[in-house]
Amino acid sequence: HLVQSGGGLVQPGGSLKLSCAASGLSLDTYAIGWFRQAPGKEREGVSCISSDGSADYVDSVKGRFTISRDNAKNTVYLQMSSLKPEDTAVYTCKARISPLMSYWGKGTQVTVSS
Repeated sequence: HLVQSGGGLVQPGGSLKLSCAASGLSLDTYAIGWFRQAPGKEREGVSCISSDGSADYVDSVKGRFTISRDNAKNTVYLQMSSLKPEDTAVYTCKARISPLMSYWGKGTQVTVSS
């Protein structure tokens, strides 16, 4: 249901934009979150956007990452700027359908390295 794109290798200070596109469901109805998991670390929530468009971010990315949605394209984006090596992780989007049900993307690797 969720197809991710974007990611890759970028130098410190660079930018990347991740996309999370949906098929079979309307993303504007649900809260959408971006999560990441670095090697040897637990998965953490990075950002989320509610159905009304309000957004939240983990402290470590505030001011650098921006989550947004394009309802016409049924897609949620995560614009990442001023990337740091510690941002290196697999990033995955999630659509919270109900308290007991979520759809997850397959994840995309983001590597920040010189």
